[in-house]
Amino acid sequence: MKQSTAEILREYGPFPYVERVHGVSFDGNNVWFASGEKLNAFDPENGQVQRSIDVAAHAGTAYDGQHFFQLANDRIHKIDPDTGRVLATIPAPGGGGDSGLTWAEGTLWVGQYRERKIHQINPETGAILRTIESDRFVTGVTWCDGELWHATWEGEQSDLRRVDPQSGKVLEKLDMPAGMGVSGLESDGGDRLYCGSTSAGVVRAVRRPRRG
Repeated sequence: MKQSTAEILREYGPFPYVERVHGVSFDGNNVWFASGEKLNAFDPENGQVQRSIDVAAHAGTAYDGQHFFQLANDRIHKIDPDTGRVLATIPAPGGGGDSGLTWAEGTLWVGQYRERKIHQINPETGAILRTIESDRFVTGVTWCDGELWHATWEGEQSDLRRVDPQSGKVLEKLDMPAGMGVSGLESDGGDRLYCGSTSAGVVRAVRRPRRG
């Protein structure tokens, strides 16, 4: 396993009226973060908030190219990004103990916080297709270039982990600096991993190590 200290490229925020970040996603242009009762978008070039959607946003956020999927207590809502309307609802696999959400391979991947698990689920029904075990609390999950990454937060320490999507074996670990807990994780499809803060209205960009 490779291990190194996470390289913080930039810190966005603190955003007004946001106590902590619950989930993070990226639509190809803007970074979106869940803040409890809103989904908020900011431009990663200048850090300026572009818009907000009034919707329950209690944990992870995902984007499939057309719609948002948002954890709201024990449900996952499918949301129209233009109107903010909830189009469909499925049960969350953790029954309210869910903590991260991302879209990949036509399915949703959901972190289950205290159970230390990541579930791949059917986005239409919520049926669990696969489960991966972790050895730490899961606080975010994302895919990039065929790599599965997840964030952890336990014992006042966070790290970002690249894991084998079949076995869950940890292949690489980036240790976050002391005091920087991660709540919500998303890749920009390139060399950045966006990390929500567990204790402030802040999103941090971390460099994703290059392969090869």
